[in-house]
Amino acid sequence: MRFDIITVLPGLLESPFAHSILQRAQKKGLVEIHVHNLRDYANNKHKSVDDYPYGGGSGMVMQIEPFAACIEKLQAERTYDEVIYMTPDGQTLNQHIANALSSAQNIIILCGHYKGIDQRIRDVFVTKEISVGDYVLSGGELPAAILVDAVARLIPGVLSDETSALSDSFQDGLLDAPIYTRPADWRGHRVPDVLLSGHEARIAAWRDEQQLKRTQERRPDLLND
Repeated sequence: MRFDIITVLPGLLESPFAHSILQRAQKKGLVEIHVHNLRDYANNKHKSVDDYPYGGGSGMVMQIEPFAACIEKLQAERTYDEVIYMTPDGQTLNQHIANALSSAQNIIILCGHYKGIDQRIRDVFVTKEISVGDYVLSGGELPAAILVDAVARLIPGVLSDETSALSDSFQDGLLDAPIYTRPADWRGHRVPDVLLSGHEARIAAWRDEQQLKRTQERRPDLLND
Protein backbone atom coordinates (compact mmCIF):
# COMPACT_ATOMS: atom_id res chain seq x y z
CA MET A 1 0.00 0.00 0.00
CA ARG A 2 1.29 3.45 -0.88
CA PHE A 3 0.66 6.74 0.91
CA ASP A 4 1.67 10.06 -0.68
CA ILE A 5 1.50 12.93 1.80
CA ILE A 6 1.64 16.51 0.55
CA THR A 7 2.79 19.01 3.16
CA VAL A 8 4.55 22.32 3.65
CA LEU A 9 6.41 20.82 6.65
CA PRO A 10 7.89 17.47 5.55
CA GLY A 11 10.30 17.39 8.47
CA LEU A 12 7.40 17.12 10.88
CA LEU A 13 6.59 13.69 9.46
CA GLU A 14 10.03 12.16 9.64
CA SER A 15 9.83 10.72 13.15
CA PRO A 16 6.32 9.15 13.13
CA PHE A 17 7.21 6.89 10.23
CA ALA A 18 10.79 6.05 11.25
CA HIS A 19 10.06 3.86 14.26
CA SER A 20 8.24 0.78 15.49
CA ILE A 21 5.48 -0.85 13.44
CA LEU A 22 5.46 1.62 10.55
CA GLN A 23 9.22 1.39 10.14
CA ARG A 24 9.04 -2.41 10.03
CA ALA A 25 6.12 -2.32 7.59
CA GLN A 26 8.16 -0.19 5.20
CA LYS A 27 11.24 -2.40 5.51
CA LYS A 28 9.11 -5.46 4.74
CA GLY A 29 7.75 -3.74 1.63
CA LEU A 30 4.17 -3.83 2.86
CA VAL A 31 3.78 -0.05 3.07
CA GLU A 32 5.31 2.83 1.11
CA ILE A 33 5.16 6.34 2.59
CA HIS A 34 6.27 9.23 0.39
CA VAL A 35 6.29 12.77 1.74
CA HIS A 36 6.20 15.60 -0.79
CA ASN A 37 7.25 19.17 -0.02
CA LEU A 38 4.53 21.46 -1.33
CA ARG A 39 7.06 24.28 -1.76
CA ASP A 40 8.76 22.26 -4.52
CA TYR A 41 5.65 22.94 -6.61
CA ALA A 42 5.39 26.67 -5.93
CA ASN A 43 5.42 28.86 -9.04
CA ASN A 44 7.29 31.84 -7.58
CA LYS A 45 10.92 32.49 -6.67
CA HIS A 46 10.18 32.76 -2.95
CA LYS A 47 8.53 29.30 -2.89
CA SER A 48 5.53 30.70 -1.04
CA VAL A 49 2.35 28.64 -1.17
CA ASP A 50 -0.12 30.93 0.60
CA ASP A 51 -1.84 34.25 0.02
CA TYR A 52 -4.41 36.58 1.57
CA PRO A 53 -8.05 35.43 1.48
CA TYR A 54 -10.45 37.01 -0.99
CA GLY A 55 -13.09 39.01 0.85
CA GLY A 56 -10.74 39.84 3.70
CA GLY A 57 -10.43 38.21 7.07
CA SER A 58 -7.63 36.92 9.25
CA GLY A 59 -5.04 34.31 8.35
CA MET A 60 -3.53 33.10 5.10
CA VAL A 61 -4.92 30.58 2.61
CA MET A 62 -2.95 27.86 0.85
CA GLN A 63 -3.00 28.36 -2.91
CA ILE A 64 -4.44 25.95 -5.44
CA GLU A 65 -1.59 25.85 -8.00
CA PRO A 66 1.05 24.03 -5.89
CA PHE A 67 -1.42 21.40 -4.75
CA ALA A 68 -2.76 20.93 -8.26
CA ALA A 69 0.75 20.53 -9.70
CA CYS A 70 1.74 17.90 -7.14
CA ILE A 71 -1.53 15.96 -7.26
CA GLU A 72 -1.63 15.90 -11.05
CA LYS A 73 1.99 14.72 -11.23
CA LEU A 74 1.23 11.84 -8.88
CA GLN A 75 -2.01 10.93 -10.66
CA ALA A 76 -0.15 10.80 -13.97
CA GLU A 77 2.12 8.13 -12.50
CA ARG A 78 -0.50 5.82 -10.96
CA THR A 79 -4.17 5.51 -10.07
CA TYR A 80 -5.24 6.64 -6.61
CA ASP A 81 -8.16 5.22 -4.67
CA GLU A 82 -8.61 8.35 -2.56
CA VAL A 83 -7.36 11.93 -2.25
CA ILE A 84 -7.92 12.74 1.41
CA TYR A 85 -7.86 16.16 3.02
CA MET A 86 -7.27 16.24 6.78
CA THR A 87 -9.60 18.94 8.14
CA PRO A 88 -11.54 19.63 11.38
CA ASP A 89 -14.80 19.84 9.42
CA GLY A 90 -14.37 16.43 7.80
CA GLN A 91 -15.88 13.09 8.76
CA THR A 92 -14.55 11.99 12.13
CA LEU A 93 -12.03 9.17 11.77
CA ASN A 94 -13.22 5.88 13.24
CA GLN A 95 -12.37 2.20 12.97
CA HIS A 96 -14.89 1.63 10.19
CA ILE A 97 -13.19 4.25 8.01
CA ALA A 98 -9.75 2.82 8.77
CA ASN A 99 -10.93 -0.68 7.90
CA ALA A 100 -12.35 0.50 4.57
CA LEU A 101 -9.21 2.42 3.63
CA SER A 102 -6.95 -0.54 4.44
CA SER A 103 -8.12 -2.26 1.25
CA ALA A 104 -6.89 0.61 -0.94
CA GLN A 105 -3.70 0.47 -2.97
CA ASN A 106 -2.74 4.14 -3.30
CA ILE A 107 -3.83 7.13 -1.21
CA ILE A 108 -2.92 10.82 -1.38
CA ILE A 109 -3.20 12.82 1.85
CA LEU A 110 -3.27 16.62 1.85
CA CYS A 111 -2.06 18.50 4.90
CA GLY A 112 -3.53 21.95 5.36
CA HIS A 113 -1.80 24.78 7.17
CA TYR A 114 -2.40 28.42 8.05
CA LYS A 115 -6.13 29.19 7.76
CA GLY A 116 -6.71 26.26 5.40
CA ILE A 117 -6.66 25.46 1.69
CA ASP A 118 -8.43 27.09 -1.25
CA GLN A 119 -11.92 25.58 -1.49
CA ARG A 120 -11.34 24.73 -5.15
CA ILE A 121 -8.73 22.13 -4.15
CA ARG A 122 -11.43 20.41 -2.16
CA ASP A 123 -13.98 20.74 -4.94
CA VAL A 124 -11.77 19.49 -7.77
CA PHE A 125 -9.36 16.97 -6.27
CA VAL A 126 -10.44 15.75 -2.84
CA THR A 127 -12.52 12.56 -2.63
CA LYS A 128 -12.73 12.26 1.16
CA GLU A 129 -12.33 14.69 4.06
CA ILE A 130 -11.33 13.33 7.46
CA SER A 131 -11.08 14.87 10.93
CA VAL A 132 -9.31 13.40 13.96
CA GLY A 133 -11.56 15.23 16.41
CA ASP A 134 -13.49 18.36 17.23
CA TYR A 135 -10.48 20.60 17.78
CA VAL A 136 -8.05 22.59 15.64
CA LEU A 137 -4.34 21.83 15.24
CA SER A 138 -1.64 23.95 13.62
CA GLY A 139 -1.59 21.78 10.52
CA GLY A 140 -2.65 18.49 8.99
CA GLU A 141 0.65 16.67 9.48
CA LEU A 142 -0.13 15.05 12.84
CA PRO A 143 -3.63 14.00 11.71
CA ALA A 144 -2.07 12.54 8.55
CA ALA A 145 0.33 10.48 10.68
CA ILE A 146 -2.59 9.25 12.77
CA LEU A 147 -4.52 8.21 9.67
CA VAL A 148 -1.55 6.35 8.16
CA ASP A 149 -0.92 4.51 11.44
CA ALA A 150 -4.58 3.56 11.88
CA VAL A 151 -4.80 2.20 8.33
CA ALA A 152 -1.38 0.63 7.87
CA ARG A 153 -1.57 -1.56 10.96
CA LEU A 154 -4.59 -3.32 9.41
CA ILE A 155 -2.67 -4.46 6.33
CA PRO A 156 -1.94 -8.21 6.50
CA GLY A 157 1.60 -8.86 7.67
CA VAL A 158 2.18 -5.46 9.29
CA LEU A 159 1.46 -6.73 12.81
CA SER A 160 3.38 -9.79 13.94
CA ASP A 161 0.11 -11.21 15.28
CA GLU A 162 -2.43 -10.65 12.51
CA THR A 163 -5.36 -11.40 14.83
CA SER A 164 -4.34 -8.60 17.19
CA ALA A 165 -5.95 -5.80 15.17
CA LEU A 166 -9.19 -7.77 14.95
CA SER A 167 -9.59 -7.70 18.75
CA ASP A 168 -8.88 -3.98 19.18
CA SER A 169 -11.40 -1.57 20.60
CA PHE A 170 -14.14 -0.54 18.14
CA GLN A 171 -13.63 -3.50 15.77
CA ASP A 172 -16.86 -5.09 17.03
CA GLY A 173 -18.47 -1.81 18.05
CA LEU A 174 -17.32 -2.14 21.67
CA LEU A 175 -14.36 -1.04 23.76
CA ASP A 176 -11.77 -3.67 24.61
CA ALA A 177 -11.86 -5.57 27.89
CA PRO A 178 -9.26 -4.95 30.63
CA ILE A 179 -5.93 -6.67 29.97
CA TYR A 180 -3.26 -7.95 32.36
CA THR A 181 0.18 -9.56 32.41
CA ARG A 182 2.63 -10.82 35.05
CA PRO A 183 2.86 -10.63 38.00
CA ALA A 184 -0.48 -12.11 38.94
CA ASP A 185 -0.42 -10.28 42.26
CA TRP A 186 1.04 -6.77 42.51
CA ARG A 187 0.82 -5.16 45.96
CA GLY A 188 -2.43 -6.94 46.62
CA HIS A 189 -3.97 -6.05 43.27
CA ARG A 190 -4.72 -9.44 41.73
CA VAL A 191 -5.46 -10.44 38.20
CA PRO A 192 -9.07 -11.73 37.95
CA ASP A 193 -9.09 -15.45 38.76
CA VAL A 194 -10.92 -16.35 35.57
CA LEU A 195 -7.94 -15.21 33.47
CA LEU A 196 -5.70 -17.62 35.39
CA SER A 197 -8.11 -20.53 35.09
CA GLY A 198 -7.10 -21.68 31.61
CA HIS A 199 -10.81 -22.20 30.83
CA GLU A 200 -11.15 -20.68 27.35
CA ALA A 201 -14.95 -20.52 27.29
CA ARG A 202 -15.15 -18.78 30.68
CA ILE A 203 -12.39 -16.37 29.71
CA ALA A 204 -14.18 -15.51 26.46
CA ALA A 205 -17.45 -14.96 28.33
CA TRP A 206 -15.70 -12.74 30.91
CA ARG A 207 -14.13 -10.65 28.16
CA ASP A 208 -17.47 -10.25 26.38
CA GLU A 209 -19.07 -9.16 29.66
CA GLN A 210 -16.27 -6.70 30.40
CA GLN A 211 -16.38 -5.22 26.89
CA LEU A 212 -20.07 -4.50 27.24
CA LYS A 213 -19.67 -3.12 30.77
CA ARG A 214 -16.79 -0.82 29.83
CA THR A 215 -18.63 0.43 26.76
CA GLN A 216 -21.79 1.14 28.76
CA GLU A 217 -19.76 3.09 31.32
CA ARG A 218 -17.42 5.01 29.02
CA ARG A 219 -18.98 5.18 25.56
CA PRO A 220 -22.73 4.46 25.75
CA ASP A 221 -23.11 6.31 22.45
CA LEU A 222 -21.51 3.32 20.71
CA LEU A 223 -24.39 1.13 21.84
CA ASN A 224 -26.96 3.53 20.44
CA ASP A 225 -25.50 3.69 16.92
